[in-house]
Amino acid sequence: MKLVLALALAATCLTTIPAAAQQAAEADTAAATRSGVAFTQPKDWTAQVRGPATLLTAPEGTLTIAVVDVGSAANAQAAAAQAWAMYNPEANRTVRVVTAGNPGGGWDERVGISYETSPSERATVSASALRKGDDWTVVITDGSEAVASMRMAATSLIAQSLRPAGYREESFAGKTAHRLTPDRIQAMRDFVAQSAEALEVPGVGYALIDNGSVVYQGGYGVRALGSTEPVDEHTKFMIASNTKGMATLLLSVLADEDKLRWEQPVTDLYPDFRLGSDATTESTLVRHLVCACTGLPRKDFAFILDDPGAPAMETFVGLAETEPTSDFGELFQYNNLMASAAGYLGGMLAYPEMEVGAAFDRAMQDRIFGPLGMPDTTFSFEEGESGNWARPHGYDLDGRMVLMSNGFNHLITPHRPAGGAWSTAADFARYAQLELGKGLTPEGERLVSEENILERRRRGVPLGENAWYGMGLMERIVSGVSVITHGGTLQGFHSNFYAIPEAGIGAVILTNSDSGASMLGPFLRRLLEIAYDGEPEAAAEVAAAAGRLKAQAQARRERLTFPPDTEVLAGLATTYRDPEVGSIEFTEKDGVPWMKAGFVEGPVATRQNADGTVSVVSAGPGIISVDALVGALPDGTRTLTVRESQHEYVYTEVP
Repeated sequence: MKLVLALALAATCLTTIPAAAQQAAEADTAAATRSGVAFTQPKDWTAQVRGPATLLTAPEGTLTIAVVDVGSAANAQAAAAQAWAMYNPEANRTVRVVTAGNPGGGWDERVGISYETSPSERATVSASALRKGDDWTVVITDGSEAVASMRMAATSLIAQSLRPAGYREESFAGKTAHRLTPDRIQAMRDFVAQSAEALEVPGVGYALIDNGSVVYQGGYGVRALGSTEPVDEHTKFMIASNTKGMATLLLSVLADEDKLRWEQPVTDLYPDFRLGSDATTESTLVRHLVCACTGLPRKDFAFILDDPGAPAMETFVGLAETEPTSDFGELFQYNNLMASAAGYLGGMLAYPEMEVGAAFDRAMQDRIFGPLGMPDTTFSFEEGESGNWARPHGYDLDGRMVLMSNGFNHLITPHRPAGGAWSTAADFARYAQLELGKGLTPEGERLVSEENILERRRRGVPLGENAWYGMGLMERIVSGVSVITHGGTLQGFHSNFYAIPEAGIGAVILTNSDSGASMLGPFLRRLLEIAYDGEPEAAAEVAAAAGRLKAQAQARRERLTFPPDTEVLAGLATTYRDPEVGSIEFTEKDGVPWMKAGFVEGPVATRQNADGTVSVVSAGPGIISVDALVGALPDGTRTLTVRESQHEYVYTEVP
């Protein structure tokens, strides 16, 4: 029986964890709280019942997720306060932001609460309050930020599997999907328009596929705020990490040409390849480059903070300096440098005499984009940023949607197999058709063998509940239906594609604002609703997301001092440098204090942290900013420390 069905059964069919027991699960295990709320205990996590709280603790012992049966409460915040008193009465956390979620999954109300933490804690602390009828269940996440990042799939599994007692999930399994008739296509078009308006997305390019054919392709809105130029099916967007699936498609073609095997050591093909230690290097197979299962942390700041102009070979330099933080095949950990190395390996094998970046670009054009009929898909920023192209947008510090420079996104150039492609709705739809056709182009010509295109979808490391990462592709079981998918995120650009093989339905969506990320999940939900007569939930998801984005923007503004604290600015050096990445510089631009750190730049804001420390923050528009902790070494040398979940960079002042 599938896990999704097992979780839908009444709580009496689930394991109730004994009080005071600490049990490490040998596999993902369906369980329930005393009140019958269902959840899944992840493999290797221990569980303990303490009164109304069920505590799930990661193997490292430094991250706990508490599922607390609260019962009745006046509202979500009151329920969260009661849950904290039951879980840890000595905790005294200050609420940072409260955001309403959308009902669904059996819950009548969902509310998210995040709490203030100090930089020294390196902690993640949040609560999710879920109401069914008069009763509240609160899920508290409390512990190490690094472990939460490393075990993201397990924390997602817990959150996604929480369901009220007796709830039966909607399922489309075994149902025949409706064809995308004109009225159903119009329903999708209406949804895109309404969602873009609600989320302030200036422009959307999208396409719908049914029974092997594109039944709609076009756009909504404008390429840039302040312009009347419309988005259409030929408008170019950056597709970010959706490039990964295309790069692994190149590897599939090369496997057909007997230039590589999935189980072959990378060093057989590229002897200079290095990944941390010698033992790790020797263990790395071609498949490991794109499986997100080797235990490498993201370290995205390594290239976000890098100085411009790095060559393609910088990908391999970064990998040589990185060691996995978990065993191969143990955990999902997404790493862009590995995917970049996979694409460049393909370029080397196709054109060994060329520079590695140029070889990759040519291999993708000759073996993928050209044969598949994708004339507007490119890795060239000169081509991408010309003619019919969508400009990126994001929220500014005051929560207004504004046009942004695309300069930040140039950071992907040295690592472009991981996310540097430009494409259009029309081009991207042909890629989705190839996936649905199992290697056949829309014209019925064989581009890649069925065996090797499907190998990319083979279920690998789990992502959460009923979700797995393959090789540059994900599979999710959504309401009993298999969906092949991947997303893409850069500053101001968010995209996704979906293939539903058993229904013969597919779709692509490209957006030109950071708020567009909140359209992607509801877009799939609405497609499933239309295809299978599902309960209408997508519109509520969009409405909840719109409110959440506004609340988060307001909370960010309230935490920052802008214009910045002049005393803090006076104490800063002009230039700081970290030998691993590059420099942070402070100047003035049009009379405004300005901060530049690698590819991130913007006006300076300051923040007083909960532990009394001070941070300087780049306060430009968009989802990416640099938050640097002001400090000093014992000898008085001034420092700035930039942290990501599993790594930190310490910049020292340049005399």
